Amino acid sequence: MWERELAVSAPGKVILHGEHAVVLGKVALAVALDLRTFLRLRPGAEGRLSVSLPGVGVRRSWDTPDLRALRGRIAGKGRGGGAEQLDALREFAGIAAGASAPESLATLAFLYMCLAISAKYGDVPSVDILVWSELPTGAGLGSSAAYAVCLAAALLMVCGAISCPLQEGESAARWTEEELTLINSWAFRGERVIHGNPSGVDNAVGTWGGALRYQAGKITPLKRVPTLRILLTNTKVPRSTKVLVAGVKEKILKFPAIMNPVLDSIDAISQECQSVLEAMPANPSPEHYPVLEEFFDINQHHLNVLGVGHPSLDRLCQVTASHSLHSKLTGAGGGGCGITLLPPDTSPLAVEAAKQDLCACGFECWETKIGAPGVTLHSCSSLSAQVLHALARS
Repeated sequence: MWERELAVSAPGKVILHGEHAVVLGKVALAVALDLRTFLRLRPGAEGRLSVSLPGVGVRRSWDTPDLRALRGRIAGKGRGGGAEQLDALREFAGIAAGASAPESLATLAFLYMCLAISAKYGDVPSVDILVWSELPTGAGLGSSAAYAVCLAAALLMVCGAISCPLQEGESAARWTEEELTLINSWAFRGERVIHGNPSGVDNAVGTWGGALRYQAGKITPLKRVPTLRILLTNTKVPRSTKVLVAGVKEKILKFPAIMNPVLDSIDAISQECQSVLEAMPANPSPEHYPVLEEFFDINQHHLNVLGVGHPSLDRLCQVTASHSLHSKLTGAGGGGCGITLLPPDTSPLAVEAAKQDLCACGFECWETKIGAPGVTLHSCSSLSAQVLHALARS
């Protein structure tokens, strides 16, 4: 029996530097975004496991004996998360073959993680899980990874595979490094159900928070990094990451002598930025911010040279520049999102004016932070009024 009501949260992510160059073996820096996904965990009706995902319109409930029987059936169907296992889960949940809508993939990942974790660590008890997110879906901000990290942490905890680190009277707690490694490995398996072949960066940022260096498949958390204020802007212009990546490759093949130095320069920006970020907590100096702003400006020009800019992103950079702020795209480009650095001396009036001008362009805008903590366990009473209201309304 699970008897406590608790909440788990995990952050989204943005790429600070290294977009596209990372595909070709260069360094990328990914940072945790202080827009979070929240999972509320409650004792459920005896013999039932329920999940609600109001953001994508999912409300499902299953009898635990039926899930146990399904677990037995899929055990003989190849390796974990293979095509045969997922086909059996789709059939059980009434999900059409090839369905790729967020609600289908989120349900499939939930079922897969429940059954795989319970097969290894013992039955998932009767619980009621509700997930709500501050992150928009499909914007390249790691919303699916934050969901997978929250699920992994909650399911591993209720099965007893990891501890419940929150003591009575505490508002929040984090797991040990060993437990975080286990959470991350299961979140990655959930991400594979959703994305097929993810890099592992998004779930690692959701698990550890802060900032990570990624190069050629190797993920290294940075030493203590500062929390930086940013504006995050969604241009709402849809784009295909696959098409943009292919376009960059084509340009490099066509003009290698011109494009390879651009990739080397992006790599150098990532490495220089890492040095600045790691120096800042020990030596907080206003001198660091102009350097970070210059990195934004140079890298944005490089990304335009690679062909992943877009008029909406040019507009974003022009609007923020008119308020003496520096921006760059984050992620695949071709639309999508951009980030704007807000140094500590930025006046609230300038931030508000920039937000109003960006919204007037039809963009969506959040004032938030990067370098946020990773997956965290909370007492529900310690959550903000906005989050509590959203969870209650859902």
